[in-house]
Amino acid sequence: MTEPYDVAVVGAGVVGSAIARELARYPRLRVALVEAQDDVGQGSSKANTAILHTGFDAVPGTLEARLVREGARLLAAYAAESGIPVEPVGALLVAWDEEQLAALPRLAAKAEANDHRTTRILGPAELYEREPHLGPGALGALHVPGESIICPWTTTLAYATQAVRNGVELHLDTRVEEVSRHEGVHVLTTGAGTLRARRLVNAAGLHADTLDARLGHRDFTVTPRRGQLIVFDKFARALVHHILLPVPTALGKGVLVAPTVHGNVLLGPTAEDLDDRRATGSTADGLAALRAQGRRILPELLAEEVTAVYAGLRAATGQDDYRIRAHPGQAYVTVGGIRSTGLTASLAIAAHVTGLLTETGLAPGPARQLEPVSMPNLGEAFPRPYQRPELIAADPLYGTLVCHCERVSQGEIRDALGSTIPPRTLDGLRRRTRARAGRCQGFYCGAAVRRLFEETRP
Repeated sequence: MTEPYDVAVVGAGVVGSAIARELARYPRLRVALVEAQDDVGQGSSKANTAILHTGFDAVPGTLEARLVREGARLLAAYAAESGIPVEPVGALLVAWDEEQLAALPRLAAKAEANDHRTTRILGPAELYEREPHLGPGALGALHVPGESIICPWTTTLAYATQAVRNGVELHLDTRVEEVSRHEGVHVLTTGAGTLRARRLVNAAGLHADTLDARLGHRDFTVTPRRGQLIVFDKFARALVHHILLPVPTALGKGVLVAPTVHGNVLLGPTAEDLDDRRATGSTADGLAALRAQGRRILPELLAEEVTAVYAGLRAATGQDDYRIRAHPGQAYVTVGGIRSTGLTASLAIAAHVTGLLTETGLAPGPARQLEPVSMPNLGEAFPRPYQRPELIAADPLYGTLVCHCERVSQGEIRDALGSTIPPRTLDGLRRRTRARAGRCQGFYCGAAVRRLFEETRP
């Protein structure tokens, strides 16, 4: 089409997808969501620690602190409406020495400055009563109620699905190679052709500074910060009841032990500043360092079987706040430096960015309520399809298990392959259903899952 889009959003991670969904509320707008990879949520969004934060430890008064606080409330409500699994397990910041113990009152005061007034310092007796498998020598902890675990894959997919159903045009496998502006219109040269838009939103994650520089701005530099994680089998789930956090440092929240909504236990992440923005491989040294720290935090965890290891890259900028800025003269908004809190803040970031777009002259018109989406349940704490007799009676394919480790039915695989944004790869199918994500990693079900994938996809 020769007519330019009203807005193009570059980057279909959790933040870019949330922005596209927010813009979809305005039926007058024609919006493009542009993604370099073959699926939504393929960058940092797919490899985070899957925590719905309260924002208790954000730097008070920053934009990040406000958006995380607002976003936590918005996402909790959205998850309940959309069927995204969330478990409010709470967090414990564990002090292992006197210096860390002395820091707990300061962290509690910081939480209060961020309007989180329910934190409480625990002595060792209550700490070990709450977490009996904790390693020896802990001196106390700060209890943070409200910290929750969430499914990050379903969240991003829900945003993008709602956006597409309401008119947003999703361009996958569309890497932006050049950007220019002619006669008030942004021209995006991509590997799949040329796109034109009157306004541009840069939500490109690890590449946000590169796109920013192409438009003449050098406000920040992204340093890829690799986080390696170990995923332990479901048999380890009984060992931990809270998100176990260290006292944070300048590099981040440090190595944690946390349950997941999928029934596993996570150990990680590392924090390795790199030059390569594609270095998502795990390393022997990184995994050994995680195991050493895990042995102190939860010694029995190391005896449990490992289901998987993975690594993700965070867009570190060396600054204590998001780098979100409008450039009205260019009809352009930068959304950079979105760290691990981006999942929590995503809906609030989307509303904030839409407001900034109006400063560039965008007149979105009247908003509408979007029809809710109903996402497939991937959470172990909620009834799965194979556990629902009424669902199986209506459609026996929900009772036909294909992946036995994760209890994924043929009906779920069929639904994913026929969904609004179907997976283009087996990894995309795994993120939508958990098929091949269990302890055998597809050894037993891989052939059957691949056959269904190849027979059913368009």
